[in-house]
Amino acid sequence: MKLNDHHEDTMSTLDTAISALKSGLSGRLILPGDADYDAARAVMYGGMDFHPAAIAKVRSSKDMQKVLAVSAENRIEVAVRGGGHSGAGHCSTEGGIVIDLRDMKAIEIDAAAKTVWAETGVTAGELTEATLAKGLVVGFGDTGTVGIGGITLGGGVGYLSRQFGLTIDSLLAAEIVTADGMLRTVDATHEPDLFWAIRGGGGNFGVAVRFKYRLYDLPAFTGGMICLPATPETVAGFVAAASAAPDALSTICNVMPAPPMPFLPEAVHGKLVILGMLAYAGDDAEAQQALAPFRALATPYADFIKPGSYMTMYPPEDPDYHPTAVSKTMFMNRIGLPEARHIVDTLTKADAVFRVTQIRVLGGAIARVPADATAYAHRSAPIMINVAAFYTTPEDHVKQQGWVDRYAGELRQEETGAYVNFVSDEGADRVRAAYPGATWDRLRRIKAQYDPRNVFSRNQNIVPAA
Repeated sequence: MKLNDHHEDTMSTLDTAISALKSGLSGRLILPGDADYDAARAVMYGGMDFHPAAIAKVRSSKDMQKVLAVSAENRIEVAVRGGGHSGAGHCSTEGGIVIDLRDMKAIEIDAAAKTVWAETGVTAGELTEATLAKGLVVGFGDTGTVGIGGITLGGGVGYLSRQFGLTIDSLLAAEIVTADGMLRTVDATHEPDLFWAIRGGGGNFGVAVRFKYRLYDLPAFTGGMICLPATPETVAGFVAAASAAPDALSTICNVMPAPPMPFLPEAVHGKLVILGMLAYAGDDAEAQQALAPFRALATPYADFIKPGSYMTMYPPEDPDYHPTAVSKTMFMNRIGLPEARHIVDTLTKADAVFRVTQIRVLGGAIARVPADATAYAHRSAPIMINVAAFYTTPEDHVKQQGWVDRYAGELRQEETGAYVNFVSDEGADRVRAAYPGATWDRLRRIKAQYDPRNVFSRNQNIVPAA
């Protein structure tokens, strides 16, 4: 065989697949050369430059079934794209077909029953805005442009987690197209194994069409950002205050150099600060009591925490912002003065143009769910952290990756594991770390049942059991 025979066969296969999709979709097929191809293929993070052979802007489960049938027949890789926030770039593919969900935006709210059905092209911000109009909410993460599909399938840790649990703890049912092309409606009584697996197991088991969530009353909310000087004492104090806070308060503590924000004095720019995001799901008088220990840590450089709409936690984002960063996520048991001192010293000495240690105190409603109730099994982990560094060049990328790996290794404690939604392209061992013990074995068995050929492999992949 000539060297170019394989290339010609591949192109012929793609041509066959694209021809079949052109006549079989209710949505639009975007191809290389189309005016909006580059915009359609762009993902959130920089440093990723995928060139899919086709982007199928699906509008229904039938569209999904068509793409899966054509890709299976022609042995073409598929990727599923919602919000496009995959840190590993799994929302696209080089030379394969992207199932793009972003035209699937239907939302059906039943305010009396406190439930909502939402298609998986909806973002967290869009669904939050729609439900808040009824005084109701379901908790997602800390970014409004994240697609509800990815964050839900991986777990969903966010601003309301200590009060209402993870996103998956509000999931009542799902419609999902599996690798065999079947549209399945799953819940606690219909295909319960698959329903268990999609609550934390990521995109390994099919393409989610829509989700049904339980909604919660949110009659009052107080939240926003506070900026404090970062010292070992303030970092340890922030974690202690967050751990002792009522469940209604969820926090994110970002220890980082102060960016040149207009509301910060110029003398503070570049100095190590805590950018704290605090969210209290309840009455403002109660919120002020819960917030007092944080304000007492030091005189804030800025304090924007106030009563208002929960939507203020999802400010507008620049669609042209595509950061290049390396990161590592892990769980910790404690962050006292010794750990805080190491965090402050390490960040101070580092040379990345931007670096951050993000600390999330967990617990509350998250920890009240049994570890084996869903595929997210880290219910007892008290703290989750993310270590990240931005890079500027390929050489700097290698350097900052080494820094992140060393730093994360120094912070490691008895609590092991990882939150799958924050794992980047780190290899099979890190995927395995997200699913401890019996969780991994059960997921592999369910994967073998619903996707034995590993069609859905553009994800933090769970290999089917033999």
